[in-house]
Amino acid sequence: MALLDQYYAVIEAGGTKFNCAIVDAGRHIVEEIRIPTTTPEETLAACVSFFEAQRARGYHFSKMGIASFGPLDLDKSSDTWGFITKTPKPHWSFASVAPYFASALDCEVEIDTDVNAAALAEYRWGAAQEASVAVYVTVGTGVGGGVVINGKPLHGLVHPEIGHFKVIPPKGIEGVCPFHGNCVEGLASGTALGKIWGQPSDTLPDDHEAWDKLADVLAQLCHNLMVGFSAQKIVFGGGVMQKTGMMERIVYKTSASLKDYIVFPQGKSLDDIICLPGLGTRSGIYGALALLDHDA
Repeated sequence: MALLDQYYAVIEAGGTKFNCAIVDAGRHIVEEIRIPTTTPEETLAACVSFFEAQRARGYHFSKMGIASFGPLDLDKSSDTWGFITKTPKPHWSFASVAPYFASALDCEVEIDTDVNAAALAEYRWGAAQEASVAVYVTVGTGVGGGVVINGKPLHGLVHPEIGHFKVIPPKGIEGVCPFHGNCVEGLASGTALGKIWGQPSDTLPDDHEAWDKLADVLAQLCHNLMVGFSAQKIVFGGGVMQKTGMMERIVYKTSASLKDYIVFPQGKSLDDIICLPGLGTRSGIYGALALLDHDA
């Protein structure tokens, strides 16, 4: 029989699917399942069933980390700590997430935004190791960003909403965010690209003007992150970033935007700072693990 705390329960909770896993003390994923995000009642119950089944198999745990889509209430003194707050995701506004799992599985739960958690994972084990200011940005269905400063995720009043930084739209297009119009998410997310160009982003050819305009938007974001946070690492994840040559375009356009204003330490350049995840597509699930206070 496995010893208590030899294993950890982790969830990467997304708007499309919940990735649930059991991770051992060596950070190896020993069991995993993907559960579609439907209603809170269906999705959370299915997650609980998975974890109960793993306990029955001997994978005992007393701690769970959750890296979740948001917005989230992260104020531990709040009556709705661990709840999703007001979200455009149907059925999920004001849904209890962390308290639900703590009660259903009788375990300690830590929760943060998926991007804050991913930033923490990249800081601990990935591309942002030793960076005192690390930013993780995901460009996928939406755009989100998390910030880790001196090894701690940034919360503040609520938590960072980097995807909603306002930017200047590239010539000829307008942002589609229902809240802010010309914000990064309204111009650069996969959803926005589909609406702006009239076809799914993954069907746009490599030479389509959309990609150059996307790089313009993300370079503006990087400019703001560099002057606003003095970021030592800006890690880009998400499906949209898989487009060949996108990172090189962003670095080039960011450099042009900054106009040599920032003097980099010897041996450092934007090519070192703006990068892809060291953990690949696993930043989110390992981010949930990173939220737990242990030495994995």
